[in-house]
Amino acid sequence: MQLELLAQLRAQNPIVLNISNFVTVQDVANGINALGASPIMSEEIAEADALVQMSGAVALNLGAFTKQQLAHIKKTGELANQYHKPLIVDPVAVGAVTYRRDVALQLFEDFQVDIIRGNAGEVAALAGIAWQAKGIDAGEGSGDKVAIAQAAAKRHHCVVILSGATDIITDGTQVVQVANGTPLFQLHVGSGDMLSSVVAAFAAVSGGDYFAAAQTACLVFASAGELVAQELPGELPGTFAAKLLDELHLITTADVAQIARYTEA
Repeated sequence: MQLELLAQLRAQNPIVLNISNFVTVQDVANGINALGASPIMSEEIAEADALVQMSGAVALNLGAFTKQQLAHIKKTGELANQYHKPLIVDPVAVGAVTYRRDVALQLFEDFQVDIIRGNAGEVAALAGIAWQAKGIDAGEGSGDKVAIAQAAAKRHHCVVILSGATDIITDGTQVVQVANGTPLFQLHVGSGDMLSSVVAAFAAVSGGDYFAAAQTACLVFASAGELVAQELPGELPGTFAAKLLDELHLITTADVAQIARYTEA
């Protein structure tokens, strides 16, 4: 686990270009900014070339898009490949909505993604494995989640993060599982989208080691949430969301190392 990436992120303050969805755009921007990176959001295809060039990484969120916006997403992904910028995709609800799955699979034909971050239902759908997803939630399914994540990584030739109570990070062969976190993440709709863009921030300073970036981002983010939850008197999702931003700003590598629970294989 390369926890030194957190210090590198804060020292370099990389720009992360986000094509976000309107539901969580403010959460994503604040989360990246609190951690120490610099967010920039865009809804205009005409500025895509300039913004990709100035960015350290690109995060594409498929949570809410129109056909017009889809053209912007496609172009931005292609430009990320052209300029060799880390490309992270959050395939929201592709396990629950066939149209979204088909769009995502076509996008992965149009450009090469570096990291996919999704829940079990979303990752299973991208791996071509049956799973009963429910909207943006992981839903219910049976099967080896590690094997599902590995299958998706091999199919799309990238690093995959399967988020859940335990985050599974794999490049198709190597596997890291992060056990830190809190159920309060599930009560804050923006948490998953924030994590995807936090992953992009770490990828921007990883020197091309996207497997290291993904696992470190998951550990830092999960640890921040766990530390906040430990201080709350109960399930307070609104308070959690605000204090999560505080903790992302304040958390240190020592804080993370002290509570880190992960396995490598």
